[in-house]
Amino acid sequence: MTITTAARVLPAALTALLAAGACSAPSGTVTDAIPHTAAGATPRTVAGTATTTAATAATTIAATTATTASPVPASAAAAPLSISDPWVKTARAGMSAAFATLVNTTGEAVTVVAASTPVSSSVELHEVVGDGGTTTMRRKQGGFVIPAGGRHVLQPGGDHIMLMGVRTPVEPGTEVPFTLTLKDGRTVSFMAVAKDFAGANESYAPHE
Repeated sequence: MTITTAARVLPAALTALLAAGACSAPSGTVTDAIPHTAAGATPRTVAGTATTTAATAATTIAATTATTASPVPASAAAAPLSISDPWVKTARAGMSAAFATLVNTTGEAVTVVAASTPVSSSVELHEVVGDGGTTTMRRKQGGFVIPAGGRHVLQPGGDHIMLMGVRTPVEPGTEVPFTLTLKDGRTVSFMAVAKDFAGANESYAPHE
């Protein structure tokens, strides 16, 4: 081949090679990748995430509302009994007694089945009964029953809370804590002021 012929052939071959490269390069990379990612996958992923987030938020709000609207626990309800004029007989040791008026604040009967105080090792619910001209105190069988909306008076010579073993001196003017236990397991607490009192010395019938 002569130099003149080669000069004619080389520019044509080079031009064909460059044209082929320009056609093949974009098809597998830039042209296909950008439209597929932008128009296909990304919108679907964002939309799915938004839907899930909205559902989670709605569930959280509903749960919070339900918790807020929960009923008030029974322990926070008003006490079934109110205690009026409570007092306790002074004593340095031995026995003493507490008195008060128990007022039922509910629409059904309330029964007191037990009582306690930290100043006595043993506390009982007592009644006073007469027999042949004498009076005797004994355990109150069934406890103190206060009718619906009514009251039950604890007083000297009648029903009372008996402290059988005073272990801490009950001095005049001091306030002594008491807790009443009801038949349904609820409790009612109150403070009784200590007073000097010469009565309430009935004999005790331990066999009762």
